[in-house]
Amino acid sequence: MESDENPRGTRTTRRSRRISLRTTGRTNGQLTRLAGPSDIAQLSTPFVLLDRFVLGDAPLRLPMHPHSGIAVVTYLLQGSLSTIERSGAQRTLSPGAVEWSQCGRGAWNAGSAFTRGAVSGYRLWIALPPSLELGEPDHLVAMDDEVLSRGPARVLLGKYDGELSPLQSPVDMTYLHVDLKARDQWRYEPPASHDILWIAVHSGSLYAGGELLEAGEFVLFDQSGHGVDIVAHDTCTFMLGSAEQSPHEVVDGYFSVHADSSE
Repeated sequence: MESDENPRGTRTTRRSRRISLRTTGRTNGQLTRLAGPSDIAQLSTPFVLLDRFVLGDAPLRLPMHPHSGIAVVTYLLQGSLSTIERSGAQRTLSPGAVEWSQCGRGAWNAGSAFTRGAVSGYRLWIALPPSLELGEPDHLVAMDDEVLSRGPARVLLGKYDGELSPLQSPVDMTYLHVDLKARDQWRYEPPASHDILWIAVHSGSLYAGGELLEAGEFVLFDQSGHGVDIVAHDTCTFMLGSAEQSPHEVVDGYFSVHADSSE
């Protein structure tokens, strides 16, 4: 079996994926789009969009807008975020909370958002299976103390090393928040079917795929059945997603993603 060498000189007999795409995304105010439907969606489905957000203290007004065909996953790393829907219902996310909004055949979002302290986190769009694209909308939240860890990884969706997320996704995927200390070594070994794998570095820097990655970078690895070896250059935090690539081409609208019905 082929042998790889990591940046610290420690050898391993397990093959590790290499990077096929690397970007810092596009920043517009408080939002950085690391990956979106118009650029890499066909390469990374069921993952079709990943945003990093950093919000200030000013209240935000969210105009009326729809979503359909997707699930929207919001994860807070820092701060508190409260939203008030047009119906008057209030939802509050605290650090470490994960929100799953399955939009299905259509869900309208609007209202005001209020922050407490510095707020940062990620919003992930997931393409739903065709059988659920026109299903009933659903909404679930897992609070910080409900999200379990295995080693340095918090299991936000799916499962990792025997640990299950409290939010059961209808898509076979894994979504992790990982914290490493300087010089820590960690390997992610995905399920055999997960040929899509990406990392978004939130803070610090790390070696992965034979390259040094800095805070703010998003990388998509080559499609294979291999894992990825990570060495922390310094203390770092990153998001990681893996899944089996969807067999369906996707058609994206401004707020929606659906499978191509012509297939």
